[in-house]
Amino acid sequence: MKIYKSETGARLLRERYLEALTSWPVPHDEVRVPTPEGETFVLVSGPESAPPLVLLHGSGSNSAEWAPRLPSLAERFRVYAVDIIGEPGLSAETRPPLDSDRYAHWLDAVLDHFGVARAAFLTSSFGGWLALDHAIRRPERVAALALRCPIGLGPMKKGFVVKAVFLALLGEKGRRKSVAGTLGEPAASPIVEHQLLVSANYRYRTGPFPVFDDAALQRLAMPVYAVVGAEDAMVDSATTKRRLEAAGARVDLVPGTGHSLPDSADLEFLTDASANGDFTA
Repeated sequence: MKIYKSETGARLLRERYLEALTSWPVPHDEVRVPTPEGETFVLVSGPESAPPLVLLHGSGSNSAEWAPRLPSLAERFRVYAVDIIGEPGLSAETRPPLDSDRYAHWLDAVLDHFGVARAAFLTSSFGGWLALDHAIRRPERVAALALRCPIGLGPMKKGFVVKAVFLALLGEKGRRKSVAGTLGEPAASPIVEHQLLVSANYRYRTGPFPVFDDAALQRLAMPVYAVVGAEDAMVDSATTKRRLEAAGARVDLVPGTGHSLPDSADLEFLTDASANGDFTA
């Protein structure tokens, strides 16, 4: 199945992304990396000698998600903002099965292209699932994990799906309310406006997303920090917090916050991990 609902919609979303790249906040290189899953688009910024940091955005998004944070990140790290395959960015549209090892091989190819043996990861939502999958399968390649509202640790809330379907039947007003509730953002927020545009033209991945078992989480030997929203409409944040803490992670549960999070302590965590030598291969 194609990931876009029409060629017109695909072109519209690409044009919006390319427009955002013209005002990228830091000097950068745009690199198209060959991988077993097709070409992958990566934005590279920051000092070449700085510790490597991979950014993985959420579902229905692309690396433009990280633009507001790039100035502070690129001061301290060599940043690789990766457009995830099968998402509305500039990478290949392929979607390997989530219960396979193909995403790990894909990330291996991206890291190998840049000669990066070991990197830290800063992620959002589905990007967190990908980073956890890679860290469990390739622990020697992951220096630290900073996860924002990761999925794959607690069950997706069933009530969210039922409510979303009901609100979608109410037309534009219902869809706006559904997106705003999902993100925990005001209905008039620019973030909600953008996601409405995406949902009108893009086919989201359908679950269920595999949940990592306790044995897999115990293989996370690297430093792990996560931040989750207490009012997340999609993800059971309490379970996420409990399971990650049992695996040795530090987790912040932000009250009154949904799936769209404010800035957190992840930059401080990554800086400390770098200073403590956790990036050393």
